Amino acid sequence: MQDSSNFKFPRNALDLFLKWFNPTLETPPATAYPSRSMQFIMSQVKAIIVGTVTLTFRKWTRAQARAGGRYRTGGHLIEAIDVRTVLAREITDADARRAGEQSASAIRDRLEVAGDDVVYRIELRYVGPDDRIERRNDATLDDGKRAAIQARLDRFDRASKTGPWTLKTLQLIARHPEVVSTTLARKMGSDRPSFKINVRKLKELGLTESLEVGYRLSPLGKAFTDEIFPFG
Repeated sequence: MQDSSNFKFPRNALDLFLKWFNPTLETPPATAYPSRSMQFIMSQVKAIIVGTVTLTFRKWTRAQARAGGRYRTGGHLIEAIDVRTVLAREITDADARRAGEQSASAIRDRLEVAGDDVVYRIELRYVGPDDRIERRNDATLDDGKRAAIQARLDRFDRASKTGPWTLKTLQLIARHPEVVSTTLARKMGSDRPSFKINVRKLKELGLTESLEVGYRLSPLGKAFTDEIFPFG
């Protein structure tokens, strides 16, 4: 059994934002990562919340979670307590019950593994609601909070190879809520994947919300932009 708890997950821009947004903190809060590889169906999320599911197994080619990492899924934060590799034959029925599955063989069948095939074993715990929800719904803005947000936007703009985009994107979303991202990307003169990555950065700051179709400004986003440009 190989312990992969020392795997180093890449830092993302939110680390820097937390330092800006919480300038008095000696250590910023734990970063929460988008959960592309830690997705769960809603019934599993509910089971994790109540504590009946505390384990999951994944067939990754490389570690995509780390011990202590927090991940967003279904509007909630889930923490990976322990991440390690095990052989498929080492999965037990007790593990399966903790993972909300009927048996070890059911897990192996689902993952299409057997014998000495390597899988990732991730222990989980529920942390609470997605931290972005409270952030985006808090529309109170003092000078320090506004300056912290603006500093992050300025940093995004400076790092862009195609020029400033943050305020243009906020204005576009404000004027065209609930419009499919393909159309918004075209209006920005951008490809859809790049546009969605940029909007995700704004979402991390609590400025936008994803809808079933398209986006809209959050209460925080509206409060921040109302003094920057008029809508209409």
